[in-house]
Amino acid sequence: MSLKRQQITISLILYDHMLATSVSLPVEMLRAGEALAYQENKSAAKLNIQMVAESNKPVSTRSLIKLMPDTDVDNALLPDYAFIPSLWRNPRPALLKNPKLVSWLNTIWHKGTTLIGGGTGVCFMAESGVLDYHSATTHWHYVDQFRRNYPKVELKPDFFITQSDRIYCAASLNALADIVVHIIFEIYGRNAAQHVERNFSHEIRKPYEQQRYLEGAVDRHPDELISQIQFWMRTNLNANLSMAELAKQFGISQRTLTRRFKAANGINAIKFWQRQKVEMAKELLASSNLSIQEISYQVGYQDPGQLTRLFKQELDITPREYRATVRKKLFSSH
Repeated sequence: MSLKRQQITISLILYDHMLATSVSLPVEMLRAGEALAYQENKSAAKLNIQMVAESNKPVSTRSLIKLMPDTDVDNALLPDYAFIPSLWRNPRPALLKNPKLVSWLNTIWHKGTTLIGGGTGVCFMAESGVLDYHSATTHWHYVDQFRRNYPKVELKPDFFITQSDRIYCAASLNALADIVVHIIFEIYGRNAAQHVERNFSHEIRKPYEQQRYLEGAVDRHPDELISQIQFWMRTNLNANLSMAELAKQFGISQRTLTRRFKAANGINAIKFWQRQKVEMAKELLASSNLSIQEISYQVGYQDPGQLTRLFKQELDITPREYRATVRKKLFSSH
């Protein structure tokens, strides 16, 4: 990957009652990516990290750690990336106490900055107006109030990550970490991103692209009802509904579901759902110590034999054989 600039400016927004980990984790991950990239290429871009607040006064965090801003919004550099941390409590008081920060986010976004909001910190972006008519997600506890306060934002609470142009939203700290890995990939390339992911995440996670809601990227067909059913299938893999029961849940007949699903996707609904279940089972086999029976339950099969037959059908291998093969690859020396 070619590095176009010798310096990347990162801003970390600070305000009272924020979660300190929303700032410390991105910094530590970004620095780790920078260090690895520098080892491989001495001309790799350097990170210029600044902590920015409404004023130069110390900021109190939820963990009682006080953070000292490097600068206030009036004197901050225009960043390439700006991180907006999550808050533990209702964000409304913080929004009211930081009007300059809110305005600054709007200004820097229109000048080309990429914004990354975590949890309820997404409300700062919504308050600034940059999220109007864009997709977003936030902490599950704040979803209803967010919808009331920001009706112009296209909230996607079923996703942990949303991406819309230069706006990223994370519903949790783990999701924020996944976005940071994605940004490290953008800045420094695959090796640095994989290095950081291995060192900061104890589990094998889904690729960033599989977790996010990307504005403009939907199931490639115009049947909105079938898209809804596909999303339901992906997010309810442990359900054990028949196609008749699933069709009834969505207010259509089984015959209509079968016909429209095949027309939209070129594959029947049962086969689609089975493949989603296989993908989840593969992930659990690789990244967990759950038994085959427990994994079968996780993907909606009471009888482990059903999962074994499905694996043989789709992969020509049993779940146990798959686990042995993938773990040998994962834990072998590189």
